Amino acid sequence: MARKKTKREIAPDSVYNSVVIAKFINHIMKRGKKTIAQKIVYKALDIIQEKTKKDPLETFEKAIQNASPLLEVKPKRVGGATYQVPREVRGDRKLTLAIRWIINAANSKKGKPMREKLAEELILAAKNEGSAIKKKEDTHRMAEANRAFAHFSW
Repeated sequence: MARKKTKREIAPDSVYNSVVIAKFINHIMKRGKKTIAQKIVYKALDIIQEKTKKDPLETFEKAIQNASPLLEVKPKRVGGATYQVPREVRGDRKLTLAIRWIINAANSKKGKPMREKLAEELILAAKNEGSAIKKKEDTHRMAEANRAFAHFSW
């Protein structure tokens, strides 16, 4: 008998009372050091506040929304050949991919503290620029190129 998967409820963060920021902090966290991850994220949001003179929560949510993909490709094996089949992305996976791409884009930059790199990447993503947005566009381009195999979707 298949086991039932239950979704864990994540409590909203203490400063902004946002579940999305709590998930973001959990993705930043390494080796269970949550307080360090919280400091990085909150300082990054403070930097966003200083640079843009706007509400950092709005900028953060705009960045996540802009980096969220609508389509992705999944490999599907049909008769000995593997096709890249374009699929629509579910809501929770959209958020996870956007968070992952923003963090990876910030990590790939060198020479600055993580809070500054993260703030910079979030500001760029909110403006529809930067590495995370490029990753999203590449994913969309790949899905568009493989549109001919859409009839294999399951």
